[in-house]
Amino acid sequence: MIRDALRRRLSNVVAVAWKEAAIMRHDRAFLAMVSAQPVVMLLLFGFAIRMEPANVPWAVFDRDGTALSRRFVEDVRATGYFRAPEVVRSYAEGRARLARGQAVAFVVIPAEFRRELELGRPQVQVLLDGTDPISAARVGGFLSQVGARFEAGGASARGAAGLELRQRFRFNPTLSDRRFYLAVLAGMLLTNFCLSVTAGGLVGERETGTWEQMLSTPTSPLELVLGKLVPYVAMSYVLLGIATLGSGIVFDVWPAGGPWSWLALGGVTLPFVGVSLAVGVFVSTLARTSAQAVFITVFFILPSMVLSGVLLPYQLMPDGVRQVGALLPLRWYQIALRRITLRGAGLDEVAIPVLALSLGFLVVLLAIRWRLKPRLA
Repeated sequence: MIRDALRRRLSNVVAVAWKEAAIMRHDRAFLAMVSAQPVVMLLLFGFAIRMEPANVPWAVFDRDGTALSRRFVEDVRATGYFRAPEVVRSYAEGRARLARGQAVAFVVIPAEFRRELELGRPQVQVLLDGTDPISAARVGGFLSQVGARFEAGGASARGAAGLELRQRFRFNPTLSDRRFYLAVLAGMLLTNFCLSVTAGGLVGERETGTWEQMLSTPTSPLELVLGKLVPYVAMSYVLLGIATLGSGIVFDVWPAGGPWSWLALGGVTLPFVGVSLAVGVFVSTLARTSAQAVFITVFFILPSMVLSGVLLPYQLMPDGVRQVGALLPLRWYQIALRRITLRGAGLDEVAIPVLALSLGFLVVLLAIRWRLKPRLA
């Protein structure tokens, strides 16, 4: 009796499992996403994630202007880790490039460089952007290696071999990893929230039949979408406040520029939330089932965390991969967040991220309008 009951229950489970497997086997979109996800992540972790500096932007203020100082600059370039240097004409100009994020390192060669090298006490000042502690430490290490190997090569040098590089880290003097990650905590939270709450919205309404009922009202599909997003925008600002106040109260990581930085934070968040919510809605227009919407959302979130630069510096990524990451909203938002929190940037210094996010929002809205059906079928 017991054996028959167990056999019957097992038969029922197998029958249901067979039915679900048959449904899954015929869902080509679901199978394609499941198969593509490990391939994409394998490529990302195999090629995109690098801890070795590459294409490092830097600036040089050569006050000496001799063949010896130029040879030191060429030795730095010969490492293969640095771009061609931006030659600046003043100390203030070099510091400004650091403040705007246009250079990771600023090298100052003194006016008496050749003479000091011949006397055996050469020094070169190096200012490093400490907002990214991983890049700053690695770049500083490579510059120190170049300095240690540098030789005057002239008979007049008193056995001088090696330069003393006086390194100083700006914006994050202690190279605290905590400041690096907490500065973009809001970006990670808002990405997860915005995509999660909107990706399954239209799919769920189509599955229950309420979407067709809403289309029967004198409201366009795009107006319906925008109306659905407004409450989530308000909730996103609540999350932003929790992340920012929590980081400040618990870990003393506040926006560094006073009221103007707070204004910039609020200003850049609006287009980022808008484009993130719109991407979620666009995912919902692509998916036919809630399961597909979840997989597409995860498929978007994981590369965003890897390629945007929130976890690892995007400057170290190879060409091609770095440019692909620029298509992700989180890339531009994390740039703005770190400028605001670590550098004290105002609205003018985050204007480019704001424009990029606003343009992305408009593009995604057009894609949503194209995907949505304006009339009932």
